[in-house]
Amino acid sequence: MNNKIRVGVLFGGRSCEHEVSVKSARAIVAAIDPDKYDITLVGISKTGHWLTSSDASKMLAADVVEGEELLPSSLEYSGSGQLAVGVGQTQAIDVIFPVLHGPYGEDGTVQGLLELSGLPYVGSGVAGSAVGMDKEMMRRVFRAENLPQVDYITVRRSKWKEREATVRADIESRFAYPFFIKPVNMGSSVGVSKVHDGKELSIAMEKAASYDTKIMVEAAALDCREVEAAVLGNVPLEAADALGEIVPGHEFYDYEAKYSDNTTELIIPARVSPETAARVQDIAVRACEAVGAYGLARVDFFVGKENEEIYLNEINTMPGFTPVSMYPQLWKASGLSYSRLIDRLIQLALEHHRDKMDICTVL
Repeated sequence: MNNKIRVGVLFGGRSCEHEVSVKSARAIVAAIDPDKYDITLVGISKTGHWLTSSDASKMLAADVVEGEELLPSSLEYSGSGQLAVGVGQTQAIDVIFPVLHGPYGEDGTVQGLLELSGLPYVGSGVAGSAVGMDKEMMRRVFRAENLPQVDYITVRRSKWKEREATVRADIESRFAYPFFIKPVNMGSSVGVSKVHDGKELSIAMEKAASYDTKIMVEAAALDCREVEAAVLGNVPLEAADALGEIVPGHEFYDYEAKYSDNTTELIIPARVSPETAARVQDIAVRACEAVGAYGLARVDFFVGKENEEIYLNEINTMPGFTPVSMYPQLWKASGLSYSRLIDRLIQLALEHHRDKMDICTVL
């Protein structure tokens, strides 16, 4: 009798972070214990088609590409935990690991689909995922909970297009150069710019507007360390003992610095005092509780180099998940290996699903 847990690894997706997702999925498949788990790979192409194949090498290439060798796939909505594969075929799944980064995967959309399908899944639910992706909603929650953060405003793309001069004046009257401009709903620093003058402001606004209908302007936290915390669990949540520090080779930790060059230095543990580390860990857990994030999350901070003042930056509800990514590295430094972390996340997903099954859904 096969007692293995049947895990569907869902990856790829329509966002700009497609390739990052494929790398994360490749790492999970390589590390997961084959004696405990049977893996079904489900890739989402850049055009949104769900595809599967028993040949992992075809599924885990650089991109998920539609073709004759990959079968169309979809979820069934009967609550039976079945994945439709091809025509008239189904594959039983016990739990989904949606290693999807960015919009159309990390933002609550896929989580809602999995809820409708009655399938357990790794990571935050619909609400936590949605708030974790929308930086405006996230920062509103932070403010309501009195969590420390830098000043910010949100600008609608339509307003920028229609009243550029007014928007520019509002921004420059509120923020001193330099400051940051970024799309509200995007991850991996895609579309983010550090702005030093009026010319760069226009370029940065247009860049951010090409990725989202909402644009965020944030004050720069000057002379700060970039510090990251790793959070794990359902209720209660816990933060990893180790904090990480990012020392980018670029002016800031942009997409290229994260994925395309080797100039960025990751320091574990972060160079902060024990007292500040404890405060960062506490704020990380409180921030996740505030937005409704659970399962896993990476929480990013700026910490003053001199006074160690803490600024909460953002929550990432499905952080990069290769063995060298910061989130797994922080847990490894805290005594939890990459493969054991995967085990724990799958168990948390199954536990959370069982807990939800006790909820009454009829009158």
